[in-house]
Amino acid sequence: MTEQASNGAAAQGEQNPQFSLQRIYVKDLSFEAPKSPEIFRQEWAPSLSLDLNTRQKALDGDFHEVVLTLSVTVKTGEEIAFIAEVQQAGIFLIRGLDAAAMSHTLGAFCPSILFPYARETLDSLVVRGSFPALMLAPVNFDALYAQELARMQQAGNAPAQA
Repeated sequence: MTEQASNGAAAQGEQNPQFSLQRIYVKDLSFEAPKSPEIFRQEWAPSLSLDLNTRQKALDGDFHEVVLTLSVTVKTGEEIAFIAEVQQAGIFLIRGLDAAAMSHTLGAFCPSILFPYARETLDSLVVRGSFPALMLAPVNFDALYAQELARMQQAGNAPAQA
């Protein structure tokens, strides 16, 4: 009876979803201040442009790499003060999810884990360039994921998902 219970638990354990963060790392980092030092002598009236992108790649077994890219361009007037970009990546072990749940996990949940690391890396990079800290606002990756799904469904590129 004990053997049957342990075999049943092992079989059930294989069916339970599993999620584990394996590693977080900076994949690429870039900073440019093309108008320095002149830009430091101008009045500071910044305008910020943020581009955000994610991509994922299946690795061996149930491991997946997710890369969150944040690209920031800050101008003061018409002059570019600086351009900063970080590719913050993570390796995640994910198993036992259906296709819709896997898509959501890779497209929204994993990027939301990576975002605070990317934000801190960008902030530190900008401060090292002698500019004021960025203090990027939090991002709702669930909403962005839902918008992207809707866009893809409208274009006929993705099946409807719950």
